[in-house]
Amino acid sequence: MRSGLMVALSLGGLNAVGLPAQTPRDTTPAVIRAGRIFDSEAGTFAPGREILVRDGRIVAVGDKVDRPAGARIIDLSRYTVLPGLIDAHTHLLYLEGVTGGLTMEGIKALVIEGLPLRALHGAARARTFLEAGITTVRDLGNAGKFGDVALRQAIEDGSVDGPRMFVSGPGLSPVGGQFPGLKPGYEHLAADEYQIVRSPEQAADLVRENVTHGATVIKIYSNNTPNRGNLTIEEIRAIVSAAKLHGVRVAAHATSDAAVHRAASAGVNSIEHAYQVADSTLALMAKNGITLVPTDIDSLSILRYEALSNPGGPPPSPERIRGYLAGGRDRLMRAVKAGVTITAGSDNYLDLQWPQGVAAKRNLTAYREAGMTAAQVLQAATINDARLLGMDGRLGVIKAGAWADLIAIDGDPERDFTAVERVRFVMKGGTVYVGK
Repeated sequence: MRSGLMVALSLGGLNAVGLPAQTPRDTTPAVIRAGRIFDSEAGTFAPGREILVRDGRIVAVGDKVDRPAGARIIDLSRYTVLPGLIDAHTHLLYLEGVTGGLTMEGIKALVIEGLPLRALHGAARARTFLEAGITTVRDLGNAGKFGDVALRQAIEDGSVDGPRMFVSGPGLSPVGGQFPGLKPGYEHLAADEYQIVRSPEQAADLVRENVTHGATVIKIYSNNTPNRGNLTIEEIRAIVSAAKLHGVRVAAHATSDAAVHRAASAGVNSIEHAYQVADSTLALMAKNGITLVPTDIDSLSILRYEALSNPGGPPPSPERIRGYLAGGRDRLMRAVKAGVTITAGSDNYLDLQWPQGVAAKRNLTAYREAGMTAAQVLQAATINDARLLGMDGRLGVIKAGAWADLIAIDGDPERDFTAVERVRFVMKGGTVYVGK
């Protein structure tokens, strides 16, 4: 074995050994010249500014900043510079075919793909998020038993490139998780993907277990659609209380008005989906400061889905697309009108045969198509998401003290929102990943 290694090195392997597998961390000070800057706090765009970055943080923002000795000058004067985007609802270790279903695809992920391969696939998807300008994600389950924690650690130690990750571990769910149709005796399959809640006391124990194993947010299923189970309000209150004790926040999958109302009454931090929700429940969310993560899809993604699920068939008519999207758009704009804070999250687990980060970012276009302004959409994906994560002032803003998570896009998103698709530069923590 040793002689074989020496032969490989003599044949040119030595040069390869010296090449880093991933992007090395950059601690060199940098001065960025921005053409325009999105002020996420004000929801406005400011004219040309300079940004001083040192040791992974933004040190200063102004018309002209100091230039430390040896500082790198990065000219982005042709572009609009935004805080790194945040996706608050991802599943990096799960990808489902468009003709699949949660039970068969989920079991396939568990017993055929397996956790090591799921984590490796998740690492590849993580890179596509970073390249799309999404520098932070909140990953909410469907990652087996803490595969998301392993992926986060690999990103943090530099083994793989990817966004910052806030992870939940397995979600806390009623019996069966989201695997409908499991017969008695096979419940353990769901328990390999979810934490099954049977009482308020056990629910609190599961919060402690997830936090102990590395979770930084708790995901619950107020109702576990497409199954018919529901967590009780007592169980959700026990989860919220234990989460507060451990310094983490709670995200609640809830698709019916009753499920949303129950979770909001129990004091969760965010509601995921809320496909059916009454104005009175939205008012409760606004009153209690509970954010909505509307995991909506845009018209182009609908066309893509239809083409892949029915190859060779006729494309859906514009009327059919509008009808499909109408309910979600109505719900979103009612939430905005009610004063509910909107936070951006894609929940993009369908394989549309696009890079997963690109597919996920189309969620922002869905908000824009629904009637939110460009500034409101970008606030949802920056400062609002940062506040949801408990990272106010550190993520989602371009100001002194924040992490140097910055992206540059080609164009003016207020005039043409497709500019968000044209990412020319990505920096995370002071290291440049796109546009070197």
